[in-house]
Amino acid sequence: MSLGLRLHATIVPAIHINREFFAMFTAVLGTTISPYLFFWQASQEAEEVAVNKDEQPLKRRPDQAEHQLNRVRVDTYVGMGVSNVVAFFIILTTAATLHQAGILDVETSAQAAKALEPIAGRFAFLLFAVGIVGTGLLAVPVLAGSAAYGVAETFKWRASLQKKLEQAPRFYVILAAATLLGLALNFMKVDPIQALFWSAIINGVVAVPVMVVTMLLASNRKVMGQFVIPPGLRSIGWIATVVMALASVGLFATL
Repeated sequence: MSLGLRLHATIVPAIHINREFFAMFTAVLGTTISPYLFFWQASQEAEEVAVNKDEQPLKRRPDQAEHQLNRVRVDTYVGMGVSNVVAFFIILTTAATLHQAGILDVETSAQAAKALEPIAGRFAFLLFAVGIVGTGLLAVPVLAGSAAYGVAETFKWRASLQKKLEQAPRFYVILAAATLLGLALNFMKVDPIQALFWSAIINGVVAVPVMVVTMLLASNRKVMGQFVIPPGLRSIGWIATVVMALASVGLFATL
């Protein structure tokens, strides 16, 4: 795959009105703007305020807004920037190796690593294995934690990683159950690649109502007070929400 073709495919993507395109498009969006991100980051920010005695909710201490919002802005921009660059090169290298070699159906991570070995070199298998282990160590606590926060907050249970087990037992039960469920999938006859793919699609579909509610709340001066989001961010937020919604509509229309 030539450099010119890569740049052209990046800037001018090929759009196909079919099930495969909308499924992949929704999955890519679902891995980028996942509902768990909303629960995880919001819960962590709330916990930081509760733990740090010098910090107060911004509606009570608006003088802390500049410092706190700058911190969140840098954290979000850097985190999303790095994750999207990594995702881009994952897509690019997969297209340039597996897809280019005609390997279109990968069922396990071991199969993907083995397929990469003759194409990308003898150390590809080791590098892929290290990447999978590192990703798992990073993803499991985040996904299990966000699930625990989401369930606990839905039922108004006490939820905090700062609490001891006896102080938030139901929260930790959900956390343990989510971790064990993820572990159990390794011993079931489940295609892990397909499981990841469909979970990303579900994330993309479920994210739409979450984003709508988030945008409505963030734009409501009664809720946000003086911290209502500015017009520029509001426009970007609604554009992203509409794109996510259109991807979901296209997916269901072409099933």
